[in-house]
Amino acid sequence: MKGLIQMTQVGPGVRAPTDAAVGTSFVEWGAVLAGAVLAAALSFVFLTFGAAIGLSTTSPWADSGVSAKTLAAMAVFFAMVQQIGSFMAGGYVAGRMRSRWGETNKDEIEFRDGLHGGLVWAVGVAIGAALFLSTAGSAVKTGADVAGKAAASAAANADPSAYSIDTLLRPGAGRPPVAGQGAASVTSAADTRTEVARIFAKATASGTLPENDKGYLASVVAQRTGLPQPEAEKRVTEAFAEANRAVKEAADKARRASVLTGFVTAAGLMISFGAAWWAALRGGNHRDNQVPARFAIPVQRRLS
Repeated sequence: MKGLIQMTQVGPGVRAPTDAAVGTSFVEWGAVLAGAVLAAALSFVFLTFGAAIGLSTTSPWADSGVSAKTLAAMAVFFAMVQQIGSFMAGGYVAGRMRSRWGETNKDEIEFRDGLHGGLVWAVGVAIGAALFLSTAGSAVKTGADVAGKAAASAAANADPSAYSIDTLLRPGAGRPPVAGQGAASVTSAADTRTEVARIFAKATASGTLPENDKGYLASVVAQRTGLPQPEAEKRVTEAFAEANRAVKEAADKARRASVLTGFVTAAGLMISFGAAWWAALRGGNHRDNQVPARFAIPVQRRLS
């Protein structure tokens, strides 16, 4: 029939074009999905194993366990290695399971085998991205509920300016705290910290402390610590400068961590793509040459 190609056998286990009409897709999604599922399963197992190892190297006691920097470096290295290894295994399976359609050109054979490994990588990345976005959405919703209930506690523990506020309200040397009346009086230490934190948060966001806020804070500090007004104003200026520096350092640290995470993730994915492509080539080569797939080193038995 016109438009069809006759089937011929090109060696053991290798099929020639099998009655395939022109335009038939040469992508075998069964092999691709099998490789992607295997890669995802191996990645989950390796990550679980790596998390157990990481937890075993940490300790809450001083001078015990590895440092935070060492642990972070180990985590980055293991994450990249397990990702590359998982995609290599998935690419090999896809390349070996792909059916040949009687290609005679070696370059074409290698391209189609490698492409199946690349598709394993693409499917795996798409699945991982979908799971990440889904998990992130759930985490954001849960986090919003928790944050609404624990905002005050979180601000006290995580605010970079918390120490500066403590320093600001510390009594002066040889002067006991003074209880005052008027606009600068406060009902409790907690109320004082909350109000000062709000003023500092607004000021650090804009980068400047308005004069009216500075004067008010100086009156609060003078009342709370017993310092003269000029010394209180000087303390406010120094505390705000320290809080502003701490906030900027925290923001810069978060920025650098995000940049590093992005570069490491992109590099790992690029290397994983090459690894999956190469492994698929090896799988196709072993398929064509009928190389047995062994999961252990063969041992030759001696004849007695």
